[in-house]
Amino acid sequence: MKITSVDIIDVANDFSSATSKWRPVVVKINTDEGITGFGEVGLAYGVGASAGFGMAKDLAKIIIGMDPMKNEAIWDKMQKKTFWGQGGGTVVTAGMSGIDIALWDIKGKMLNTPVYQLLGGKTRDKIRAYASQLQFGWGKGTDKAMLVEPQQYAEAALAAVDEGYDSIKIDVLAMDDKANWNQRNLNGVLSNRTLRLGYNRLKAVREAVGTDVDIIVEMHAFTDTTAAIQFGKMIEELGVYYYEEPVMPLNPKQMKKVADNVAIPIAAGERIYTRWGYRPFFEDGSIDVIQPDICTCGGLTEVKKICDMAHIYDVTVQIHVCGGPISTAAALQMEAAIPNFMIHELHRYALLEPNTTSCKYNYLPKDGMYDVPDLPGIGQELTEATIKASIVESVK
Repeated sequence: MKITSVDIIDVANDFSSATSKWRPVVVKINTDEGITGFGEVGLAYGVGASAGFGMAKDLAKIIIGMDPMKNEAIWDKMQKKTFWGQGGGTVVTAGMSGIDIALWDIKGKMLNTPVYQLLGGKTRDKIRAYASQLQFGWGKGTDKAMLVEPQQYAEAALAAVDEGYDSIKIDVLAMDDKANWNQRNLNGVLSNRTLRLGYNRLKAVREAVGTDVDIIVEMHAFTDTTAAIQFGKMIEELGVYYYEEPVMPLNPKQMKKVADNVAIPIAAGERIYTRWGYRPFFEDGSIDVIQPDICTCGGLTEVKKICDMAHIYDVTVQIHVCGGPISTAAALQMEAAIPNFMIHELHRYALLEPNTTSCKYNYLPKDGMYDVPDLPGIGQELTEATIKASIVESVK
């Protein structure tokens, strides 16, 4: 089997994230045997989707004519024979990820088996999920909310719990009291007013859901070391499950400083890429829960290795999922297989119609638990209608 062409698809939708247009970029690899594979370039949010589209297009040129079953050889070529691949970085590894996921999809379809079987088989039949990013509300539909008052946060949490989730995640600090998202400076010593706004929201949630619901506090690395320690110590008494991205990962010693000063497990990883990126955090013990994004971290090939490395250090895994349905499908395959899995992220955006209608299948949990998809490959594809409506560039 040989790769004959690669389609790079800027998925059509009319949704916007908190910071930019929502732009999942999908890679479709075509072969001479008629088997196709789908993967996602994980830059749907924030700023960078255009670069991810271009990176996937450039990488596609060097894999034409190769055997798609040889994902290790292709991964190595993308890293070692592109110059910039050996420097890593978000855009390069995101492009690599989209291609790599599509290769695994082809392999599963060729062998008529789900990808989790190729990763070692199931270690679980059900996958526990948490309701993520409740500062934007919770529920299905076409839009998101921007919550301000503590009672609104409590109501969103109760809405998720009523659907059967026993774990939730909220950023209680980034939304100001005028419903502006990420517009305040949260670096340095924070004022008591700023701290109390976040604390009161979190306290309202805890009081609403009780002690049996796990609450993850998301920081998005909007805080620096001083602010993260300050707020982290303040919320310790509220029984936080883990404290996510309290600081950016570019200086591992700062993450370690937060871990040493806050009595809450630390989670991070959506902006850490490849085994090389994770190594210092494993070695200094600063992260308790890693959150690699399969669509930016190097794909299924690389994330399986990262998860195995984490296992050596007693670190558990929560795959980061904030993209289209292909991102979700890839995560479920990995989470079914790895023994050190912790919990699955179901992002608020994953419930919205611009996402759910773009692909053939709508995988959602029941009572907070996913069934593992059993279709060959990753078990997800764009619909033909979505492809026709999207910008597509083909590399042959």
